[in-house]
Amino acid sequence: MNEIELKFIIDEPTATEVWKRVRNRGIGRGRAVTRTLRSIYYDTPQQSLRKAGIALRLRRDGRRWIQTVKSKARLYGGLSAVGEWESPAPGGRLRLDAIGDTAIRDEVRKLVDGAVLAPVCETVMKRKAAEVCAEDGTTAVLATDFGEIRADGRAETLREAEIELVDGRVEGLFDIAHELFPEGGLTFSRLSKAARGYLLAEKGRIDEPLAPRNAVTVRLHRKQTVELAARDIFRECADQIAQNINVIEKLDDPEGPHQLRIGLRRLRSAFAVFGPLLKSPELSRLSDEARWIGREVGRLRDIDVVIEDIVLREAGVHPGEPGFAHLAEALHQEAAGIRDTLRTLLVGPRVQAFLIDLVRFVETRGWLVADDYTQTERLARPVPKLAAAALDKRWKKTRRRARHLRTLTIDERHALRKELKKLRYAAEFFAPLFSEKRARRFRSRMKNLQTVFGDLNDAAMVKAMFAQSQTGLADGAGTKRAVGWVIGASAARADTGWYRAKALWRDLERTRPFWR
Repeated sequence: MNEIELKFIIDEPTATEVWKRVRNRGIGRGRAVTRTLRSIYYDTPQQSLRKAGIALRLRRDGRRWIQTVKSKARLYGGLSAVGEWESPAPGGRLRLDAIGDTAIRDEVRKLVDGAVLAPVCETVMKRKAAEVCAEDGTTAVLATDFGEIRADGRAETLREAEIELVDGRVEGLFDIAHELFPEGGLTFSRLSKAARGYLLAEKGRIDEPLAPRNAVTVRLHRKQTVELAARDIFRECADQIAQNINVIEKLDDPEGPHQLRIGLRRLRSAFAVFGPLLKSPELSRLSDEARWIGREVGRLRDIDVVIEDIVLREAGVHPGEPGFAHLAEALHQEAAGIRDTLRTLLVGPRVQAFLIDLVRFVETRGWLVADDYTQTERLARPVPKLAAAALDKRWKKTRRRARHLRTLTIDERHALRKELKKLRYAAEFFAPLFSEKRARRFRSRMKNLQTVFGDLNDAAMVKAMFAQSQTGLADGAGTKRAVGWVIGASAARADTGWYRAKALWRDLERTRPFWR
């Protein structure tokens, strides 16, 4: 059978509140039951089962022992789907011949191949669980697990909430999540308990170190349909967004806001590419929400850029100017206030609702429109044709914006910069479908041109920021000199780069588009 559940990392106060909501809103069925579950995960010395994506577990539930095999696990954005087969295990002994599914039994036997199965890790969880029901009739089991994962003499605490589908629609799990966790602050759980146990045994931790997440190339293939390509690209964008929200919440690393803004822009670019074929109202709504979050993140990202890439750079060029240290300190204080405000927003209900709805949209084919009778045909088209058409469209718009490059106004340069970004993201999405060498050449020349436009944007941003700042950044003669140096140096860098823009554009325009 298939086990489908939505998983979150929570804390004890959140668990207490969620059980209050179950009672107060009348969505529970029967009484919640609390019990202790001990689960032991087994594998061969070479971890043959783990490498094949299989988990073999003995679980003690009260006086009973149950053997469970899990296979073909998929975990995206907190939504887990896994094949699961259970059988009694009298005396807490493994019995491979008791696996009910013939195919999975034969696969496990082949992988074990007579090797000794030994415990790798175990979990001891206090689980509180009850059935809950969504408005559409979907029934699920809500469970909160508090306990430990143990391996190799080490133990780490885990607190999780799971909403497991019993009957009804997968979409109902997300409705239940909205109902039970309306206040924000949730984090998707991205690893199974088995995966956390193996990680603890190997590396002494139950999660990967938290760090800013860059975009990852989605390995599309030429036989893929439009729908599957869209799903995979949306999924990648959603993962980048969700992780970097968590990074901003817990770390001061300026790369977090940068990568979050990139993730939001990539998502909106992907929506723009696939939108004409999907024709989904929900896609448009999510795009609007991503734009709003991006604007809020942009305030922190902009001041981080001024500090890290401009002020500190000029301080290194002019080590005898003490005003740079005062300016950097004032900017850091301003950034700290902006960061605190952003953190409050990102863990709030609106951003959480966006993340839950985004994962629902991606993982449950939320773009399907019941009365759109031609949608199925559109979604089944091969993705290379869409890719070529989308890239042609972006390229034509970029070339139109670049006409009379030398005489472009500030606003026209900004418009061209935005078109270059859209072209860049589309090129990144679809490059795996075409010649790697040609795609790399085109993208490299486009990146060189974008650097020039980045300097232009930085110069305008610096000037506007110091004109609008309310923190007294220019107090003191030394600090005023530093502000003047920063504004002047940024403008000079932008002007110098702009002289190269025509040659860089000519190089790009002469490069054969890799999708043709």
